[in-house]
Parts: sequence; structure tokens; C-alpha cells
Amino acid sequence: MSVTQADFRKAMGCFATGVTVITVDFEGEVHGMTANAFTSVSLDPLLVLVCVDHKARTHAQLHAKKRFGVNMLAESQRAISEYYARPARTHERAEQEAGARFERTPHGTPVLHGALAYLECRLHTAQDAGDHTIFIAEVEDVVVREGDPLLYFQGKYRSVGPALGT
Repeated sequence: MSVTQADFRKAMGCFATGVTVITVDFEGEVHGMTANAFTSVSLDPLLVLVCVDHKARTHAQLHAKKRFGVNMLAESQRAISEYYARPARTHERAEQEAGARFERTPHGTPVLHGALAYLECRLHTAQDAGDHTIFIAEVEDVVVREGDPLLYFQGKYRSVGPALGT
């Protein structure tokens, strides 16, 4: 049996995910990318991973800076996700085009206003895997806010439905 990339994409689309924007300060500017290939790895030490396409502009910046933020988007932040998902995006227009506003941590890492959660991360290891790199990072700070997440399922943005009975 031969699996095509289209088959694989369709199958992976059946796995509902949250949506994150990975942010990095590069040469004094906020750079970011939308990512749903993100997960926790370990509680001791606190580790997470994000998978980044080798062709993504942010790929080289993560290698160079070795520090980044993970912003878990609220359901009202779809425009921000779409903005940072564009391959030819210009970071200078994020606030005007998508409403993305940032503040900085003491380390200079950009934090997205209104995100449900924010993790400040320091690169631990990077491992090439096919056309992506798996960046594993140690979590150094966490901020959590109230709200509902932006979800992604079968190629469409979604929101949380009612809770299922217990």
C-alpha cells in the first residue's frame, strides 16, 4: 500500500489541535509563525516541542536566537493565526492587518496580547526530521489567562463546543 502526501494530510487533519503562534525577537523585530505541531514533552524538566518547516523564515531565527515564545491563541484570534500562517507575511503589518499587539519579557521575547497562555522557552535541542526540524525547548516562564481556545480541525478553524457528559 502506498500512502500519498494528500492521504497523510487528510488523516492528520482528523486530529484536532489548538493553534499557537511562535514568536521570536530577531534583530529588534517581532517575528512569528502559526504552528499547530506543538506539544508538551516532559514535566521534569519542563519541555515542549514545536515542528518547523526548513523553508520557514522563522526556522533560521529560532536556531540563531535560541529563545522563543509559544502563544496559545484564543478563539477571537483567528486573524492573527491567518496572518502568521502566510508564507510571504511581513511582520511590520501584524497590528494593522490582524490586531496583533506584543509586549516583551525581560529577555526580550515577544508576548502576544490576549493569548490564552504564553510559554517563554529556551532552546534545548534541535533535531532534523524530514522537511522539518523538531525544536525542543525548556519552559522558563508561563502565563495563563481565562477564555476559550482557537482550534483547527480538517483544514478549518473551530471553537470549543459544549462539554460532553461525564
